[in-house]
Amino acid sequence: MKTFKLLLAAIVLLATTSAAHAQSDKSQRTIGIKTQNIKVLGTCDMDKRRIENSAYKIDGIKSAVWDLNTQTLTIKYSVFKKDAPDNAQKTIASLGNDTEKYKADDTAYMNLPECCHYRKS
Repeated sequence: MKTFKLLLAAIVLLATTSAAHAQSDKSQRTIGIKTQNIKVLGTCDMDKRRIENSAYKIDGIKSAVWDLNTQTLTIKYSVFKKDAPDNAQKTIASLGNDTEKYKADDTAYMNLPECCHYRKS
């Protein structure tokens, strides 16, 4: 009877551990995730917030971090959404920030707050 209780306790412990591991944070998973660095121009924390938020809203993008010093957006995206990096660049450019592939429309750029203007006249 004691052996049966120990075996039952081991099975319950194993099932609990497996279920907890299966529900781990998805942002920590790396299988099926690619990382890409994209050059995005900007000057301030308002740019950072705009760039990261707009990229993160794109279907397939799991994380987006823009570095002000290097002017680089690092995105992690699903390998099943191959167009996610391009869609992120289009969206960012449509909001007024130039990317390595797309230049922002002059109207969108001029609608940015004054502190976000990075182009030299």
